[in-house]
Amino acid sequence: MTRVNLVLLAVVVACAVSLVASRHQARKLFVALEREQARSRALEVEYGQLQLEQSTWSMPARVEKFAREQLQLRAPGPGRVEIVPLPPEAGTPR
Repeated sequence: MTRVNLVLLAVVVACAVSLVASRHQARKLFVALEREQARSRALEVEYGQLQLEQSTWSMPARVEKFAREQLQLRAPGPGRVEIVPLPPEAGTPR
């Protein structure tokens, strides 16, 4: 009878240790998940800010102002503009 009790005690202790270990692992994984979700939210916010900044920098008026002031570019005069017609594409009637 004592052996049976000792075996059952050993099984109960093993189950208890296993339960504690699995709960600890679950908590560690939950903390890691929360950390990655917070990082994901931060990256989404940064992506939105970068999209806004890109749209600001690529506005035609801003590009034109930069070209005029920083690069010293000017629009060509009417005599320097030449319009080149597109060649007809294959398979389209003229």
